[in-house]
Amino acid sequence: MSNFKEKRPKRHATEKRNSKIDPPRMAYLSLGSNLGDRQAQLREAVTRLSALGHVAAVSSFYETEPVEFSEQPWFINCAVALETNLRPLDLMAALLAIEEEMGRRRVQKKGPRSIDIDILLFDDVAMKSDELTIPHPAIQARRFVLEPLAEIAPQALHPLFHKTVLELKKAQPEGQIVRKAKSE
Repeated sequence: MSNFKEKRPKRHATEKRNSKIDPPRMAYLSLGSNLGDRQAQLREAVTRLSALGHVAAVSSFYETEPVEFSEQPWFINCAVALETNLRPLDLMAALLAIEEEMGRRRVQKKGPRSIDIDILLFDDVAMKSDELTIPHPAIQARRFVLEPLAEIAPQALHPLFHKTVLELKKAQPEGQIVRKAKSE
């Protein structure tokens, strides 16, 4: 007789306990890289995202100055619209796995990184847990997120502020440099 026991993933308390597949929902993601071939890192991440659903749109790449911790290389950022059947926490787990597979090491908070993938919006979901907050809590204050997101989803609605991405972008003060990137 074997001592082997099948390990099943733990379910989050708010997760439904049925085996039905959720209908596809739209997740808007922010991707960023400031180490190595930044654009190649973003292209690779987008390719890997296709395993999680349908990549419906990808913004242009934008070169952006670092925020909060400024003593590091500039970033290349983009936004992605991903139609997925995954639930928010499952999507976040999959995104963290992609980051790890692509060499992301969390050495310094807000420090340099090969790839960073954040969930900005997930349909009209508003949630806050230890693992994940949706909408992203800083979306309204980050030009480097709003500029590419407004390119692919200007009418996407922030479920708490009841403003579109375009309205949030227009409300940004001048300051942080965000410009379309040249090919690397």
